[in-house]
Amino acid sequence: MSNLLWKSLVVSPAVLGATLLVSATAMAAPNPTTQVSAAKQLGVSEVAQQPEILAQTTIDQVNRYSNEGNQGNSQSQVTSVSQFSDVQPTDWAFQALQSLVERYGCIAGYPNATYRGNRALTRYEFAAGLNACLDRVNELIATATADLVTKQDLATLQRLQEEFSAELATLRGRVDSLEARTAELEANQFSTTTKLVGEAIFAVTDVFGGNTGDNNNTVFQDRVRLDLQTSFTGKDVLHTRLAAGNATAFTQFDNANNPIGTAEGTQTFEIGSSGNNAVRIDRLTYEAPVGPAQVYLAASGGRHSHYAAVNNPYFFDNTDGGNGALSTFATESPIYRIGGGAGIALNLPLGKSGGLLGNSSITAGYLASQANDPALSSGLTNGDYAALGQLNFSVGDRVALAATYVHGYSASGALFDSGTDGNTGGFDVGTGQANFLGNAAGLPTNTATPASSNSYGVSAAFRPSDKLSISGFVSYHDVTGVGAGDDYQAWSYGLGVALPDFGKKGNVLGVFAGAEPYSFNRPGFGGNNDIPYHFEGFYKYRVSDNISVTPGVIWLTSPGQNSDNDDAIIGTLRTTFTF
Repeated sequence: MSNLLWKSLVVSPAVLGATLLVSATAMAAPNPTTQVSAAKQLGVSEVAQQPEILAQTTIDQVNRYSNEGNQGNSQSQVTSVSQFSDVQPTDWAFQALQSLVERYGCIAGYPNATYRGNRALTRYEFAAGLNACLDRVNELIATATADLVTKQDLATLQRLQEEFSAELATLRGRVDSLEARTAELEANQFSTTTKLVGEAIFAVTDVFGGNTGDNNNTVFQDRVRLDLQTSFTGKDVLHTRLAAGNATAFTQFDNANNPIGTAEGTQTFEIGSSGNNAVRIDRLTYEAPVGPAQVYLAASGGRHSHYAAVNNPYFFDNTDGGNGALSTFATESPIYRIGGGAGIALNLPLGKSGGLLGNSSITAGYLASQANDPALSSGLTNGDYAALGQLNFSVGDRVALAATYVHGYSASGALFDSGTDGNTGGFDVGTGQANFLGNAAGLPTNTATPASSNSYGVSAAFRPSDKLSISGFVSYHDVTGVGAGDDYQAWSYGLGVALPDFGKKGNVLGVFAGAEPYSFNRPGFGGNNDIPYHFEGFYKYRVSDNISVTPGVIWLTSPGQNSDNDDAIIGTLRTTFTF
C-alpha cells in the first residue's frame, strides 16, 4: 500500500510538468502584484527532498483547474510524436515531447494531426491536456507498474517547474482575482435573473410662431424609465418597466386664437408621461423563442414597434426612447401607432439562410387597448384593437424592406392611438382631421363615433456606407365609420437621412422631412386641404457612454392642415442619461 501511494504522489508532478510544457505558449507576462507559487518559494533542492510537499502543491493546482469547461475545438490522444505534422526534430522541445508521448502517453493533439506549439493556448485546451494526463495517471496507478519515475524524471520536472514557475504564478493569480471578483458580484448582485436598464431625460423646449408662440412658455420637462429585464433561459426577456414624467406637449393655436387640436410636433419624451412624476407600470411584456419563431406577449403597454421592424435606424430608439429623433413622427411610421395595449405577436423566418427566402420573415400581431376591461363593449375582442401583418426582407446588412397591413377598430373613432397610457384619446401623431372621425349626420363637428380602418404601408432602410443611412416610409389609411358619410382616407410619408459618428464616434446628425397624417375628404372639416409638412433636424452628441445631449429644431407648416395658421417652430435641448 505504501509503495502504491508513493507512486501516485510521484507520478502526479510528472504529469503536471508535461501539461505545463503543453501550455507554455499560453502563459501571460508575469504580474508583479501576484504571489509566487509554493513550488517556487521552496526551491529546487527542497522540492527534490520533499516529494510529498511537491505532490500536494500540484494536486492543489490540478483541483483549481479541473472544473473548467471545454470547447468544440477538441483534442485527441496521440501515441507517437511523429503523428504531429507541425512538430519537427529540429524544434527545441522535440525531445521533451517525444519522451512525454512515448513514455507516458499523455500529450493530446488536434483532430487535424497538429500540435500548434507556437500559438496561444486557451484555458479550455489546458484543461483538455490535463484531463488526458490525469486519465493516464489513473491507468498507471491501477497497473502499479514498477520504475515509473526515475531520478532523471524528477530532475526534468524540477527544471520545468523552475522555468515555468513565473507563468504558473501569474495564471494562478489571475484566476484568484477572477474568483474574488465573481464572488463579490454574486454577493452584491441585484438579482440572479434580472438586470436594471434605466433612462432619464431632461429637456428644455419652447415653441415659436404667431398665437402658438404667444400662448406657450419655455418649459423644463423630464421623463424617467426603469426597465427590469428578466431572463429565465438566457434567450427570453420579461420587461417590467416603471415610468414617471411631467412632460406635456405644446397646444397650438390658429389665427383666431383658438386651439387647433392637433398632435403635430409631439416629442418622444412627452409620451407616457404621468404629468406629475407619478410612477406607474407602462410596459409589461415577455419575449421568448418557440421553435424557429420569436413570440411576443404583452400584458400592458404593448406596441407594434416592440416586435415589428420599423426600418428607421438612428431615428427610432426602442419605442420613444431618448436617443433617436426628437418627434414621434420622425421616429417611426404612423402605421405602427394604430392601436396598442395587450395581446400577442410572433415573428417567423421564411426559408433557410442562403436560399431565395433566407433573409425574409413574416410578422403578425394583435393588440387590444381595453383588454383588461370586462365591459361588453371592451375586453380583448370587443374593444379597441389593431391586428398587424408584415412581410420583412433584407439584402445583407445594407438594405431592409417591409410591407405592412394593419386592420383596426376604435369605438371613439381614433385612428392613431398609443395605447400605452390607458387613454384612448392620447394621440401621438397627425392632425385632428386625420385622427378623429367627425360625424356629418347632424352631430357637431369632431364628435367621435366608432370606426374601423384598413392601413397599408411600406418602409425601407438603405445603408450605403457605415457613415450614411437613408430611410423612409409611406402609409395609406382607409377609415370606415358606422354612420352615413363618415368614411375618409388619410396619407402620410417621410424620409430621413442620418450621418452616424458625425464629428465623433457615437454621435448622430439626423435630418427628416415628411407629411404628418392628413386627410382631404374628411366630412365636417370644411375646405382645409393643405398638407401639414414636418421638417426636423437634430444632432445627438455623446458626452460619454451614458450621457448624450441632443439639440434640435422641428418646423411645422400649415398646422391643422390650414396654411392660414402660422407655422410653428419647436426648439429643444434634450439630455439623456442611460444606466
